[in-house]
Amino acid sequence: MIPTEKLEQFRYLFDSFILEDISKYGVLKTYQTNDIILDIGQDLTHVPLLLLGNIKVLREDENGHELLLYVLETGDTCSMSLTCCMSKSKSKIRAVADKESEVIMIPNQKMTEWFNSNESWRNFILQSYQIRFNEMLETIDTLAFMKMDERLFKYLTDQVKLNASNIITKTHQDIAEDLNTSRVVVSRLLKQLENEKKIILNRNKIEVLEF
Repeated sequence: MIPTEKLEQFRYLFDSFILEDISKYGVLKTYQTNDIILDIGQDLTHVPLLLLGNIKVLREDENGHELLLYVLETGDTCSMSLTCCMSKSKSKIRAVADKESEVIMIPNQKMTEWFNSNESWRNFILQSYQIRFNEMLETIDTLAFMKMDERLFKYLTDQVKLNASNIITKTHQDIAEDLNTSRVVVSRLLKQLENEKKIILNRNKIEVLEF
């Protein structure tokens, strides 16, 4: 069983019945940075509920290039994995720990059972769908309407908000993979942003001055 104190952050979301069932049926797992939590083509038997950390949710094209769809934060669940579980289809996404993360894995049969019988869980799931849908629309808008330098700066400011720190420790290659571009392009645009005094480049870290 999962210790009840681990679930304190969810007391405002779920009623006591759901909290007790999560404690009873959930499986607690810890992942290190860049660990794959869910992968494309995987049979989904559990749905992740993020207890601590951040998780990147990615799509992959036929050439193996990844596109960042959205990032899950503490208290979130992945709507795309929910959809696959409910339809009993294979995963269409890859979920990767963006830093050390603690996840409660919920059996998909319990997820479906709670959705049909419990209002607090149903409201949580429906709200999660709406939030993730809005984030995916934002991703589409960014790809369709923003130039790469604008996309990069938005990515950096999003990272600041996500981690509550204006120091970003990702490598240029990490950023390039998240934005589905080349490291050379990212390095050039980061230097341009530094010349515009929006960031400061240091060894293995980026300090964002405007956000």
